[in-house]
Amino acid sequence: MNTATSASNIVNHAVVSKERWLAERKALLAHEKELTQLRDRVASERRALPWLRIDKIYTFDAPEGTRTLADLFEGRRQLLVQHFMFGPGWEQGCPSCSFMADHSDGMTVHLAHRDTTLVAVSRAPLGDIQRFRQRMGWQFRWVSSFGSDFNHDFAVSFAPPDLARGEVYYNYRVGPFPSEEAPGLSVFVKDDAGAIFHTYSTYGRGVEVMMGTYHLLDLTPQGRGERVHELPLREGSVVRHVVGGAARYGRIERQDGGRRDVARVYDRQDVRARPHLRHDPGADHPHHLR
Repeated sequence: MNTATSASNIVNHAVVSKERWLAERKALLAHEKELTQLRDRVASERRALPWLRIDKIYTFDAPEGTRTLADLFEGRRQLLVQHFMFGPGWEQGCPSCSFMADHSDGMTVHLAHRDTTLVAVSRAPLGDIQRFRQRMGWQFRWVSSFGSDFNHDFAVSFAPPDLARGEVYYNYRVGPFPSEEAPGLSVFVKDDAGAIFHTYSTYGRGVEVMMGTYHLLDLTPQGRGERVHELPLREGSVVRHVVGGAARYGRIERQDGGRRDVARVYDRQDVRARPHLRHDPGADHPHHLR
């Protein structure tokens, strides 16, 4: 966490009369209403986007066996897919995607009541996914696209030659990228005849829609405790990991290249130790680019 910035926000902040506070709060309220109205307009434009019919057959490895994209809807009309960064051979999933996933279990029942299924998809083999899911204590549905074109077709997994040339297609543009996997969210709908359509995908900071913690922290004086354009983990950042089979939180005390030393381990209930979880998409992952 950027403690210097956070401390500055508290120690050096302006203190004014109630009258001035109300005047400035009302001025901010006008901007907030503009943002709400803009968000509503953008949501309407998003719903009005044309759809792309999906005729290709995608299969996934699930605990109960092979499943198709149609099966993932679980009888509902809409499907939300979290493209969870967890590639073949990785020891564990991306911490940033894990932060996103920490919000999933509470949302699934409410999404289901609105005819929407949420599922995470990763290229890691199912066995690796199940082990990591159990370690993290999650209950949401998570399947493997290992051996499928699904991740590549939806621009969240990249071929080594493209990475080497710096010509990776991600977030609707071509450029260099530091990882073979990337985060995203995709939306699908199924009609009465069973046809499936791709309606929307978002990448980069667009995935913050799943991170309710950030939206609450944005209301506080210290905010997220990080600069928007400085998302890779730094010393002092709090990370979620597992010790002794249970989820714990540790603060990074020293970082040397790719190595991180987590000096303290905190229980999940220790709220003082987990004011936020930092994005950690990779050393120079341009996760903030929109």
